[in-house]
Amino acid sequence: MAEKEKKIVKRPNAIARFYLETRGELRKVSWPTRQEAWHMTRIVLVVLVIMAIYLSSLDAIGAWLVSLALGA
Repeated sequence: MAEKEKKIVKRPNAIARFYLETRGELRKVSWPTRQEAWHMTRIVLVVLVIMAIYLSSLDAIGAWLVSLALGA
C-alpha cells in the first residue's frame, strides 16, 4: 500500500486576507468624478454653515431666556 501524499493548501493569515479582500472590494467601488466630489463638498459646506447659524441662534435665544428668567 502506497501512502497518499497530502496536498497542503497554504492559506494567507488574517491580516493578509483582510488586505486582499479590502483591495478587491475597493476595486468594485464607483468613485465620484472630480466635479461630483466638488459639488457634494459644496453642499456639505453650505449645510454646515446653515446649521452653525441655526444652532448659534438657538443658543443665543436660550441664553437670553435663561438670563431673563434669572433676572441677571
